[in-house]
Amino acid sequence: MRRTLRLFASVKPRYLEPGNPTGLTGLYTHSSPRSSLLYLYSRTLTKLQQFPESSLYRQSIEALTKHRQAIVEAAEPPGYKEWAERARKVLKENPAQFDIVSGSKMDGAGAIQVESDGDLFVHRANPQPKDVREEEWDGERDDGPGNEGLRGPEERETAYQEFLLDRKPLELPNKVNWEPEPQMTADQVEEIEGKIGAGLIEEVVQMAESELRLIDVMYDAKVWESLEEKPPAGQWEYFERS
Repeated sequence: MRRTLRLFASVKPRYLEPGNPTGLTGLYTHSSPRSSLLYLYSRTLTKLQQFPESSLYRQSIEALTKHRQAIVEAAEPPGYKEWAERARKVLKENPAQFDIVSGSKMDGAGAIQVESDGDLFVHRANPQPKDVREEEWDGERDDGPGNEGLRGPEERETAYQEFLLDRKPLELPNKVNWEPEPQMTADQVEEIEGKIGAGLIEEVVQMAESELRLIDVMYDAKVWESLEEKPPAGQWEYFERS
């Protein structure tokens, strides 16, 4: 497990390297687990407002989410406040680049700006590399990038003109130089994992994502309503204390 590997680190403060294996198959060290969790928890609490206050599902998930949110908020990375001020300045100067509607890009990754409960979140979705071996064959024959051999003057001139038309400037005028969020130290990550008690922080992120998706399912099912078929009398009495 990754937690065991941390014991061999001798440099203080210790930081986790994003993308490194965690010890669990297919799960790698998250690049920004704190901001991701705060974003997911905030969205979860907002979506739960759709449920009646009497809903036991809403009450239980709200209590659990607020408890975990407080734990994550308390672990503030070194230099986070200074970074937040600079980040808000970038957001203010480039509002169009962080628009949830436009599907904008930030350093090659998808970026959306979400404001919830007075807090501002910038959620980045890094594009995953595609494996051509997993793509379905469309039946067309691959003849390679082009014809082999020497080209005549006319063919070379045509290819050059096509290259000029397709060429894009190296520096895009609307590109935003986004400063990455300060990382939590390994000790802060271990503290969060210990207090939440649900495995590695990457597993906690996965659980928060699943819970956010589950809310829509539970809302469509109207879980706060009474059962269509009433349980028989005395079905749950053996759970009660006399």
